[in-house]
Amino acid sequence: MRYEVLGPLRVIDEGGSTSISARKVETVLTAMVIRADQVVALDQLITEVWDDAPPRRAMAGLHVYISQVRKFLARPGQEENPVLTRPPGYLLRKGTDDIDFHIFRRLADRGRACIRERRYEEAADALEQALGLWRGQTLGDVRTGPIVGGFVRWMTELRLECLEMLGDAYLRLGRHRELVGWLYSLIAENPLREVYYRQLMLALYRSDRKADALRVYQSARSTLREELGLEPCQALRDMQRAILSADERLDLRVAS
Repeated sequence: MRYEVLGPLRVIDEGGSTSISARKVETVLTAMVIRADQVVALDQLITEVWDDAPPRRAMAGLHVYISQVRKFLARPGQEENPVLTRPPGYLLRKGTDDIDFHIFRRLADRGRACIRERRYEEAADALEQALGLWRGQTLGDVRTGPIVGGFVRWMTELRLECLEMLGDAYLRLGRHRELVGWLYSLIAENPLREVYYRQLMLALYRSDRKADALRVYQSARSTLREELGLEPCQALRDMQRAILSADERLDLRVAS
């Protein structure tokens, strides 16, 4: 079985993919998948489902939701349900099952290590595989308590880091021309992420588009001043100066 949370929650098995339509039951399973092989306390699950305003019979309702999760995960020939009672709450036993965000993290770590070792082709391959696991916004519309909310923020940040690392790997591999459109779209989605502006400026400069590269800097500066009242970071200012002076260190052969 495979649990997927890099997009709307779903479970994959030999029969295909299945999902839960009941929001509170989905929230319970989501929290347990995030904390797989760890005990999730009853009070933590109650907070995930009802935030700070649980109903009077919250405990009874939670037991019903756990029962529904167990029914959803039951499979023919299964010796034991993966949802176990473990004081002070419940535990989802992963066993030999897969969880997509665990795979994502392993691939991201591999990509990061390959970049440190200057193995850029391998880094790009690992990062492309990692990003290919995403099916949309993490967990779709599920946004509740500290476990789920914290996880969504963590995965969102890690995905953005993977995109940054992939951009750096592509630049090292001389794939600057194909990067341009991709980076413009990333900036449109993340207008305050300064590293994407820096990468785009370098990609444009190496594509013989110096004027466009400098316009990207002005766009970044305008956006940052308007949104945050800040000037661009040092790395972005350094990139502008290097482009203005045609610094040979920006050349692909020198950078490699």
